Order: sequence, then structure tokens, then C-alpha cells
Amino acid sequence: GGLRLQVSAALREGRVAPTELCQSCLALIKSTKFLNAYITVAEESALKQAEESDQRYRRGQPLGALDGVPIAVKDNFNTAGIETTCASNMLKGYISPYNATVVQKLLDQGAVLLGKTNLDEFAMGSGSTDGVFGPVRNPWSYSRQYKEKSVPKSSCEDKECEWVIPGGSSGGSAAAVSSCTCFAALGSDTGGSTRNPAAHCGVVGLKPTYGLISRHGLVPLVNSMDVPGILTRSVDDAALVLGSLAGHDPKDSTTIQDNFKPFELPNLTDVSKLSIGIPKEYHAPGLSSEILALWSKAADLFKDAGAKVIEVSLPHTRYSIVCYHVLCTAEVASNMARFDGLEYGHRGAMKQSTESLYAATRREGFNDVVRGRILAGNYFLLKQNYENYFVKAQKVRRLIANDFLKVFRSGVDLLLTPTTLSDAVPYPEFIKEDNRTRSTQDDILTQAANMAGLPAINVPTALSERGLPVGLQFIGRSFQEKQLLTVAKWFEKQVKFPMIQLEEVKRHDHGVFQHQKSASFS
Repeated sequence: GGLRLQVSAALREGRVAPTELCQSCLALIKSTKFLNAYITVAEESALKQAEESDQRYRRGQPLGALDGVPIAVKDNFNTAGIETTCASNMLKGYISPYNATVVQKLLDQGAVLLGKTNLDEFAMGSGSTDGVFGPVRNPWSYSRQYKEKSVPKSSCEDKECEWVIPGGSSGGSAAAVSSCTCFAALGSDTGGSTRNPAAHCGVVGLKPTYGLISRHGLVPLVNSMDVPGILTRSVDDAALVLGSLAGHDPKDSTTIQDNFKPFELPNLTDVSKLSIGIPKEYHAPGLSSEILALWSKAADLFKDAGAKVIEVSLPHTRYSIVCYHVLCTAEVASNMARFDGLEYGHRGAMKQSTESLYAATRREGFNDVVRGRILAGNYFLLKQNYENYFVKAQKVRRLIANDFLKVFRSGVDLLLTPTTLSDAVPYPEFIKEDNRTRSTQDDILTQAANMAGLPAINVPTALSERGLPVGLQFIGRSFQEKQLLTVAKWFEKQVKFPMIQLEEVKRHDHGVFQHQKSASFS
């Protein structure tokens, strides 16, 4: 509960000023620039916001627990006055005239926006390696834990081959939180893009129920699955940020109509009334023996504490990744049509005809991954293919959602699954396979929750044999975030995941900063 109990309390009591906190984070961003976590650092506006927060605290009138707290936002959320690029040539230089609803809500709470974080182009990817600004590096690549356990597999002199990917597509936000350059960050989650990097970077990644948080101002990827995600260093912090963001937004018709009441998480002591489901289909091909053992150990932890742990079946899960990719590419094709060089963003130089302008703009503005998904989506949406692909995939999506409903109606409270198939892989190994193959592998355990619209959270659980983070995922019932987060908090306390110990990296000429907790669950 670092934000409410430590940071916010220190700000209220005057032990630290918002400007001091902001300057410390900005200095840390500069010293960890090699991680490439940020695309834009809004130093001037951040310091101005921090000074305004200073004045409110001096008057004794803070706006809330987030007043003066430095945060970061994934660069696919619109921000007035700050460039929004989606890590693409298509939107380089684009400055939105308005803030996304979630960004505005954070600013209204007094949060200090440090900058915009890196991602895969238009959030299409699972490694944060395909953006036009270059790949993001996982902070754990430079941690004492990893360096003590990793054995160099290559003799490359500058050790560039050793750094591991942060996951994606919200890898910049996850890396920013993990490296302690901010206290919370926003990501987006379409098929696991918040939970996947959270697992690889050792932070909490929350994907709320579809419709609980407004999507207004989030550059759309897949409208029917996109959800703003929350990345923090503890479950309590995720609950605090959720309380600031959730609720109806008249600018987004898919948001809930009811008012949302922010909540503080209770300290759960008795789990004997809980029923935890273990979906057998999540024992997926490619799941590492290390993660399988950790998943089993976590189930035993609940069982030993008195909870009911039962194996359940989600029979249509095996079709979910194919179904997801049909629906994803179809909606991508529709959403990307707005980038035509006429209204905003990049415009090609071809002037012979409108068609040639469209073609040049999209060829120059999009990378191969985005163009490939547009082509696939348009193929699925062709008149002769529409029924066989898109409509059929929508029917399968309904079956997948019904599987979850049946399990929860049977008395199961939460599902416990792995978040990823393995720990983070080295960058050279990751890019050996194309984006589509990697995304298929990396989304397999996370995308079903998006298709069903259910809340899910990654909780960092242990370090792998290589000294890298491994997380487990909890999936809850629709709009039951309080129960999901309460159980996740209990689990977080049991596993005592260690904080990163970032060591000096001489070639980058930055200092040593350490943040430690004890580790007991490995």
C-alpha cells in the first residue's frame, strides 16, 4: 500500500514535497534512459503540476491520495499539449486537443504526469520491441538478482545480447513502474497487454471489467476488448488508482451507468470460504515446467490456508486464440481506416490521386505488423468470408464467455492461472520469430478474459531460476474487482515478492539505487 500509506502520508505530513518527488523521478528517468521506457518526458509541465500540488498541500487542501504522485501514461492515450504517437510514424508530431478521460481523472486528482511510455506500434505486439522509437529493455536485465544467476550465452563484448524483453504491448509502462521512475502507470489491455509486461517486469497489472473504466481518448485497437490497464508496485496501489478512474463517462457509451464507489481493500485473514478454480485447459503447450510448478505451489498455498481448490474446465479455451486473432484483425482493419493522411497524422507526398495519397501515407506511416493485421482483417471482412470467419468467431466468443459464466455459477469465486508461458526471453531470441507468432504464444493465457470482458490481475509471485520475475493471474467475476483485489492482496502478502535491486551499469554511467523486500516464495 505504498501510495496511500507511505507516499501520500509523507506528502500530507510535509516530509517530502511534490516538487522534490517529481525532481527525483525525473532524475531517475534520465539515469535509466537506456531502458527506453519513455517516448516523451514532459519535464516542464510535470514540474508545473508538482508546484501547484505544493501549494495545495501548503494550504492543507490536497485533492486526494494521488495529489502530487508522479505517474506515467502509455503513449496511446490522448494527452492535451503532449505528443501522442502510438510509437508510429503515422502519428509522429501529433498533439491531441483533449485528454483521454482516464488521464483527465488522474490530473483532476492532482497526479503529476511525467510523460508518455513506449509500446509496440499501435499496441500490436507482446514484447514492446516493434515501435518506431526502438525496443524497451526490461529493468530486471540490470538487476543484481538476474546478474547473479544468469550465465552469458554469448561472448558479445558489450553484453547487449543479455538484456531481456519487458513484454508488451505496455512494456514501457511496466518498465517505468518496475524501475521506480513513477509510482503508477496506465497501460492498455486488449489481449493481455497490461498483464503480460507486468508478469515479466515483476509488477502488479490490473485489467478491469470491460465497461468499468472509460476508453474515451484511448486510440482504439479492438473496441470490443480494449480496456485501460493499471500498473503499480502493489495490489493496494492498483485499487487506489482504480478508485480514481472507474465509473460512468458520458463520452463512452460502453461504460457502466451506475456510480462506482472507491474502496479500501480489507486485510483478508480467512480464505476458508473461498473457492478457487484451476482451469485444466490453461496447462497449455509450451508452459514451462518452472511456471507449472509455481502454479501448483500457489494452489497448494490456498488449499493449506483452508480454501476450496478445484479443477474446472473451460472447454472452448482451445479455440480462443484463433478466435481472438480473427476478431482482433477485423476490428484493427476498421479502426486503422481513419489514418488516411487527410485529417491528422502523417501525409504522403503522392499527389496524383486521392488513392495514391492513401496508399503512400499508409505505406510510409505503418510498419509491417500493422499493415499485416489490416490485410488479414480486411480478408476476414470480405463479403464471401464474413460469415465463415467474423460471424463464426463472434459465436465462438459467446461460447468462451459462457464457459466462464458456468464456472462462476457453479460456486467458483476466482480462477488461478499462469500469466505467461515462461519468464522473459533475451531480445535476440525474441525477434527470431515474427510478431504474429510471438503474439499468438504470449496472448494464449490472457486473451480469453478480454473476450469475456472479465477482470483479471497479474500478481508477481517469484523469481525464476534465472533471477527474472514470474507472475500468476487471477480472473474474477464481472464487476467484482473488490473481491478479486482482496484475494490478490492476500496472495501478495503470502508470496513476499522481492523488489528489484538495480545495480550500477558502468557503460550507462548511472548510479546505484536499491529497493528491497524479503523473498520467501520461490
